Amino acid sequence: MTSDPWRALEEEISTCTKCRLSMYRKRAVPGEGNKSSIAVFIGEAPGEKEDEQGRPFVGPAGKLLTELIESIGYRREDFYITNVVKCRPPENRDPGDDEIEACLPHLKRQLELIRPKLIVCLGRHSARTIFKLAGLKWVSMTSQHGKVYSAKILNLDVRVIPTYHPAAALYNPQLRSVLEEDFKAAIKPTLAELLEGKPSRKTLLDYVAKRAGSG
Repeated sequence: MTSDPWRALEEEISTCTKCRLSMYRKRAVPGEGNKSSIAVFIGEAPGEKEDEQGRPFVGPAGKLLTELIESIGYRREDFYITNVVKCRPPENRDPGDDEIEACLPHLKRQLELIRPKLIVCLGRHSARTIFKLAGLKWVSMTSQHGKVYSAKILNLDVRVIPTYHPAAALYNPQLRSVLEEDFKAAIKPTLAELLEGKPSRKTLLDYVAKRAGSG
């Protein structure tokens, strides 16, 4: 037994047989990046390249994610990147609810170890999973992408920002500009606020308070 909680968790994930996905994988994909990061990017499930390498977001969608992160002035190494499900579903199908439920303890443990202040949900399966943990209502990516939610998850005060999975922009190029705008208008200012104490945006309450104070 190792005393390193991260190594123990990664070993547990790599040998996990809690759901049927373990029968199909080449390698489990725990996640990678800055384990002291202020932000965690959570996708849905590994794809073919990820399954081969045991690393998250290393295929075409990963290249786009790296570009999006760099477009707002950071490197992917600055953050921790993982998926809701740690093993690749056959033929890249959507993960089943039972598979997500079986894998959820791994993700919860990762969040407890990292203690992030921001969770970026990449894709609807990631978003609905995190929203459920937070006790928030999930409706759809169309209506909720790019919005900043304040939540409490595992006794952690966090911001949650849902956006489209980078793979969606590869299938539908029109979504790329939507993703870019979510990173620029929501993720970047929220990171700035959390890292530097700068307010990410003016809200209606800010203006009401200012007006009341000058009245």
